Amino acid sequence: MRLGILGGGLTGLSLAYFYDGECEVLEGADVCGGLCKTVRKAGYLYDYGGHIIFSRDEEILGFMAGILGENKARYRRNNRIWFKGRFLKYPFENDLASLPTEDTYDCLYHFITRKYPEPRNFKEWCYYRFGKGMAERYMIPYNEKIWNIETEKMGLEWVAGRIPDSPLEDVIKSALGIETEGYTHQLYFYYPKRGGIEALIHAIEEKVERVEKGFCVRRIVRRNGEWIVSDGGRERAYDRIVSTMPIFNLLDVLEDVPEKVRTAAAGLRYNSLICVMVAVRSGEPSDKFAVYFPQRELLFHRVCFYDYFGSSCVPQGRSSLVAEITVNEGDGVCEMSDGELVDHVVAGLEREGFIRRGDVCETDVARRRYAYVVNDLNYSKNTKVIREFVRERGIVLCGRFSEWKYLNMDACIHSARETARSLVRG
Repeated sequence: MRLGILGGGLTGLSLAYFYDGECEVLEGADVCGGLCKTVRKAGYLYDYGGHIIFSRDEEILGFMAGILGENKARYRRNNRIWFKGRFLKYPFENDLASLPTEDTYDCLYHFITRKYPEPRNFKEWCYYRFGKGMAERYMIPYNEKIWNIETEKMGLEWVAGRIPDSPLEDVIKSALGIETEGYTHQLYFYYPKRGGIEALIHAIEEKVERVEKGFCVRRIVRRNGEWIVSDGGRERAYDRIVSTMPIFNLLDVLEDVPEKVRTAAAGLRYNSLICVMVAVRSGEPSDKFAVYFPQRELLFHRVCFYDYFGSSCVPQGRSSLVAEITVNEGDGVCEMSDGELVDHVVAGLEREGFIRRGDVCETDVARRRYAYVVNDLNYSKNTKVIREFVRERGIVLCGRFSEWKYLNMDACIHSARETARSLVRG
């Protein structure tokens, strides 16, 4: 069976790797990778988002680590939350003793005594799961920054498996200062020694036989029992196709898409990502990779320190901080100029004591249209309409923006592996 894979990001390349048969990857850009991309500027390397390599699935983790070969290093997570001028261990509920005493009491008291009705949206879930203290100090403000939407407008489909339950015992230990760990599957992670996270893409691509870059899909039709995929000049014919492209792009190139499907697609919500890199003169590398910022007055929700990975990402004697900002067209932040964004990030980091403006020696801004799938209250209704239509057409969806699910890298690879297996089974 000739299989056409539309999109050469992490999912598309992984699918081609796992598929036991004839296949070809069509990628619209000049390079593969999609969101799994590394930016290079004046000797500094940083990724679109703080990508790290981890997984609960030992087979998937083994695949990612194995394909990188010698080009990988193992790290212990040392992420922190910046709260009231102090560092807390991540996640928030695992370091309550580091809070001011009144905050510790309030978080613990409301966690133990919480009694809320079954939640109908994510804001209610935060109170239901963590209690008033932790919900209002961290969970709600941080999530409203990263998702760029009020938490009461978010659904609950994405929560299971992403935000683990913290046992009462662990929360009490945390409040008393007894060491506990949350998100243990992320406690250790891998990262490439050279080339940033994009090195993972290159390693997979080297194992894939047929990848056609610069093939921007503009039309897909069914003709004589085959799928004909065209970029406006060239055509490819396949027995089956799998789309890893954003669902909007797929619907735009299909014929006779019903109005109800287009309406459902128009109702899907996503966030774009702006990464602001600020390089500074520094003596010592950071002992943290990521710091989370729930403060509402700061546009950025997370800052990643790429000198954590040593000289492969920064020149000698320099540090780089990459602030992540989620935006939507029309929200005012999306329309800010690169200079305005840099000024805000530098001023915020200086005010919080992370840098001095006079030490800044390089800056850069990178934007990515598709970054995060947002599960709003209409998520299930809209995705059901779209998925049923695509399934009836005989097209397989695979990957974050094709399946329209918030999938981490390992989950994208898992989806690719399972899709490959199901195609082989027929």
